[in-house]
Parts: sequence; C-alpha cells; structure tokens
Amino acid sequence: METRATALLVTANVGSLFDNVGEIQSEWLRELYRTIHSYKPQFIAMHFQEVGGKEYMANMGHAEEFFRSIWSGDEMADYDRARIYVDNQFKAEETFTALGSMYCIHRTLQNVSQYDFKDKAFKAVSGRNQHVGSLDGVNSVEKEKFPKNFWPDFKWSRKGYMRTRWIIHDQGLDLVNVHLFHDASNLVACNSSPSIYSANRKNALTHVINRISDQRFAPLPFFLFGDFNFRLDASSLVQHLSTSADVQTVKKDSSNQVERIVCEEKDNDRKVLLQIEEKLFAYLHQAVFREDNGKALLQFDKEASAFHDVVAEEEIKFPPSYPYSEERTKPTQYMNTRCPAWCDRVLMSHSARQLIQKQNRGGEEKTVEYNTVGPNVCMGDHKPVYLFFSLKTNEH
Repeated sequence: METRATALLVTANVGSLFDNVGEIQSEWLRELYRTIHSYKPQFIAMHFQEVGGKEYMANMGHAEEFFRSIWSGDEMADYDRARIYVDNQFKAEETFTALGSMYCIHRTLQNVSQYDFKDKAFKAVSGRNQHVGSLDGVNSVEKEKFPKNFWPDFKWSRKGYMRTRWIIHDQGLDLVNVHLFHDASNLVACNSSPSIYSANRKNALTHVINRISDQRFAPLPFFLFGDFNFRLDASSLVQHLSTSADVQTVKKDSSNQVERIVCEEKDNDRKVLLQIEEKLFAYLHQAVFREDNGKALLQFDKEASAFHDVVAEEEIKFPPSYPYSEERTKPTQYMNTRCPAWCDRVLMSHSARQLIQKQNRGGEEKTVEYNTVGPNVCMGDHKPVYLFFSLKTNEH
C-alpha cells in the first residue's frame, strides 16, 4: 500500500548568526518556526553551513546553544526524535568543515531507521542524540573535507560535505549537506565564461556525487542541499547589464592588474551604472534582482545545468538567496559586495524526484514548495532555502 510522509528540507548558511551573535537569532528562529508551523512536516532535515561564522575560533562556543535553542522551541514539542551533528573541531584543520546537520521526526511518523556506515545496517531511531566534535568516530554520519590537493592554486578552506542515510517507511534515501567554494574576487569571476571559480565548484560537486554514488554502499536516491555557492555567469551578465554603457577598465599604476571595471551610462548624466572591484559589485538598478523574483536573470544561472543528467531541481520562483544586508532594517536589500545569486539550493537525484508526491488519489495537485525562509526579515547574508513535499513510500 502506498503511504506518504511529509518532509521539509532546509538549508541555511548561518555564518551571520555567529558573526552577529544574538542580534538576529530570535527573528531567524521565529521565521524557521513559522515555516515549520505552516507545513507541519513529519520529517525535518536542516543542513547548516559556516557554523561558528568567520570568527569560528571565538564564536564556535555558541554552537551547542544554537542547536539547543532550535530544539527547545514550542513548535518542536511534537518531534520526539532527533539526530544532531555538529563539526566544531576547528583545531583539526585536516578535517574541519564547520557543517551542522539536524534531523527531527514527528511523533506521528513511525518506521524511521538510520544507517550505520560502519556496520552497514539500518537501525531504528529513538530518542535524541547530539554529536558535537570532529564526528570521526560517529558511525551514523559520513563527513569529508575536500582534499587540499584538489585545487592547489586556491586557499584551502573549510568546505566539504556530510551525508546521512535514512529509511522512512520502506523508502531509503541519502541526505547530503554540501558547502562548495565561493568567488574570491569579482574581477577574476568576470574574466571568463564559465569562470575559474565555477569550474572549481563543478569539480567539487562531481567529487561529492561520485562519492555518494560509489559501490562502498548501495547507491540510493539522494537529496543534496546546502550552500553550493553557485553564481551567475559574471562575464555574460556584465555584458547584458552594460549594453547601453561605456565600459572602462581601470588598472593599477604599478602593474597591468585590473583594479576595477566601471560602466557609465552614455547620456549626459554619465551616471555610473555598474562598478566592479575585487569585493564590490555595485549596480545602480539593484531592484532587477528582486523584480519578478529575479526571473530575468535566471538565464545567467548556469552552474546547476551542468549536472542535469544526474540531478534535478524544482523551479526557482524566489529571488537570489545571497548576499542580503545583515542590517535588521534592510531585510530585502542586497549588499553590494557580490553579485546576487542563488547560492543556496535543494538538488535531488532523478530517482529522488520520482519520490516527490505531486498528486493525491483524487487528482488534486499536492503541494510542493521551494522557497526562502524569512523573505521579509533579516536572516543574515543568506536567506535559508527550503523544499517541502510529500514523500512517496511503500508500506506493506
């Protein structure tokens, strides 16, 4: 007999919450709970990146309290089982990823098992377990930091992935928390199409997909959700935005190195339409990134399409998830540090997409929602992104 379980998958880069400890957390939690209350999912999977923030040595001590505060909210009272994994061991430079994953199971959802990667067996989930540390000896999670020798030309950073494996009713699936590399310089990103950073991320995501699909464990349908750091194709985008402008490249006096790109409108006012520096992307008409949810710019969002033979994604109908202002009074305004982009995503294998229940027996459309948490509230520089759906299962 076919049964269903409702699932809510959330990905959130929480660096801002730790870099601004206490300033935005209460609103952030309220919006998370509002989403949970709205959908009342039976299974919640939350993937966090940049736990501890940029100043993780100073702020990692707040991590346990952050996860405890999520769990202790009134909206979580009916979730009687939880698994929490926090990689907070920043002194273990070879393995530290700053990833955190949290899974909550509603009391109405029975028959949930989790995989033990050492014993190669599924085990029933009961109670609440929290694992905070290096996670090296925790058998119910698989974690890997991207190897240093992958990209010797780039600064080695706390990027990697974390996988857990589940059976809900009779349906097995992998849930993978991913954090890929960012664009270090806007100027370098503009140099080529695709950019060197895009190629870097493609290699990393290929590595993750190969690892979770290899024969060490029988491959299962999988959901990949995290901060992919996917960016718009900057070279093509700048051409598009500056079609009616004069483009000037300013170089440093002492070298041939580009210092900034300036696009001026051709009329008499000569307004600066767009200025790009290493960590500046100032566009005069910033509203275009939010008009109609940035639909006009989705044509420049190309990085996921390289994986269309392997993964699928629900249609994006929300504005770019990054980089929002961290000022509480400007919750819908982007910072001018980076070009806005859909960094935070939920991707899935094609076999996983088959598990998303689109219609009920009466033929009515079943809700599948792909959106941001707290669209009108300051959530930090990243808006969390969620996917809500009914999971097809087979219960005999």
